[in-house]
Amino acid sequence: MTVLIVLSGPPGVGKSSAGDALAAVHPAARLSIDDVEEAMRASGIAFADTGVAAYEVVRAAAEQNLAIGQDVIVDAVNDSAPARETWSRAAHATGARLLMAVLAIADPELHRARLEGRTRPFSRIPEPEWPAVQALIRQTEPWGPEVLRLDATRTPADLATSLLAELDVLTPGAARPAAGRHEA
Repeated sequence: MTVLIVLSGPPGVGKSSAGDALAAVHPAARLSIDDVEEAMRASGIAFADTGVAAYEVVRAAAEQNLAIGQDVIVDAVNDSAPARETWSRAAHATGARLLMAVLAIADPELHRARLEGRTRPFSRIPEPEWPAVQALIRQTEPWGPEVLRLDATRTPADLATSLLAELDVLTPGAARPAAGRHEA
């Protein structure tokens, strides 16, 4: 059975790096909302119009890959219930298992330093400013107990190891523990 792995969290926590590290050790299609938004902007679509559309484009690509038996790793902010529901719909439509993980950095100064120190290959997507990221964090809808919570201060390789361990215990048809899983 295929699995849809969704890495969530605010900008600058390392979702893309963790996704790349996981894809290096677990064969999967690797899809990122930011990559799609960059392509949409390159084709003339206004930045204000890319959000929901980018999620739907990535959902469609994820479903295509899941339907042919390929696992998929997605990285996206997923700050609202409708955004998160996108991935539940994709898993349901294809019969895939869904692993939702949220990455977080508890120390705001470390998070800010990561955000402001990162280099990304995008020329059309503006890099978010720290006050906007703080506002996004405050406005993010709470996560339920079923989500895997990961400490994003760990290295991408360590995060990939935790995700692989979770995939090993997430057997077909198994439900997530009611209390959720917290990783150090």
